[in-house]
Amino acid sequence: MKKFARLLKKEFKRIFTNRVVMLVFFGAPLLYGLLFVHMYEKGKITEMPVLIVDEDHSPLSAKFIDALDDNENLLVADIRFQKANLSSEMPSKEYVSVISIPDGFESAVLQKRYPELQVDMNLTNLVTANFATRAIQTVMSTLSAGMEMETLKKTGIAPAYAAQLYEPFKVSYNRLYNPAGNYKELMMPGILGTVMQQVLFLALALVFARDFEDDYFRKLVEASRWAVYHLLLKITPFVLLSALLWLVIGMFFPLFKIGMPVFTIPMLALVVLFNLACMCMGMLFSLILPSQLKATEFLMVLATPSFLLSGYTWPTEAMPVVVQRFADLIPLTHFLHGFRKAAVYGGMLQDIAYQLWALGLIALVCLLLALVMLQWKINRVRRKKKPLHTIALSESC
Repeated sequence: MKKFARLLKKEFKRIFTNRVVMLVFFGAPLLYGLLFVHMYEKGKITEMPVLIVDEDHSPLSAKFIDALDDNENLLVADIRFQKANLSSEMPSKEYVSVISIPDGFESAVLQKRYPELQVDMNLTNLVTANFATRAIQTVMSTLSAGMEMETLKKTGIAPAYAAQLYEPFKVSYNRLYNPAGNYKELMMPGILGTVMQQVLFLALALVFARDFEDDYFRKLVEASRWAVYHLLLKITPFVLLSALLWLVIGMFFPLFKIGMPVFTIPMLALVVLFNLACMCMGMLFSLILPSQLKATEFLMVLATPSFLLSGYTWPTEAMPVVVQRFADLIPLTHFLHGFRKAAVYGGMLQDIAYQLWALGLIALVCLLLALVMLQWKINRVRRKKKPLHTIALSESC
């Protein structure tokens, strides 16, 4: 144990003297976490520019334009009185919508001829398009209901009865699990989970690759010939450091008023197994690709599409089966599914049992493969029996 403690102290020293590891492991989660929290601080998009083409010039069209401008999500950026070719303006103006009010709109409404408004949506960004569509539909339905009830009142019908005639039954919508439609609450868990997976992959990809490059691995083999010993030596510092890092990231949620309970038993189990799966996978590829550059490059390629494949924003059920099976091999997929069940829905351990089982299986398979690969490398070094040209390990420690 004394020897293990000395080597563990040496591992911490090697970690803290590696600027790349320190920058990636501590800098990336904190920097990106703060950046994305402030980026999504408003939680929703407001004052999206809308162009109005008003060919009617009537009090009703003016009322409609005022109603659009009063909506917090929309901003009437310009009003035109005749149609024009807008394609040349879109690169600079980027209107989210162009709403055309036809000539004779008010008179057609009064005569019950059911006129048509043309709404052209800009779909280059589906997020802004969805927000804008919902805002425009809200304005139109509210205005339409008000006009219909005013018409009924003019015929002498009582206001309460007019409302019943227009709306024969009521619909009550109850928005669950993100009632404000806050984009920060949607995106932050996915982003932080992706960043942590990337950090753990890259940090653990360097542990053995660096030892192979600077010949420190030969010194470690002199201390013990068992792969389990070396894996424990390598993973222990990152278990402790990542626990501290997860605690800091968890504080982001109450600190920035993200309404999700993350300090719960189900979330603790999910984070622990996610950590182990990422670490074991990172160590495995650190052994398979004994070069810091190659190991980090490969894991970057593996982790880059992981958020898109996780099913967090686009359901995995809509993906081809081959893509779904590949996504199942990535720890982030199961972490984000489990996060949604545990933190968003408030589920218990049994609700995330499949995700815990999948993460545990990934960790176990990668751990066993890493042990086999490491033991083979240890035996190969011991067979070569090359003399050490450095001082003894016990003296250097």
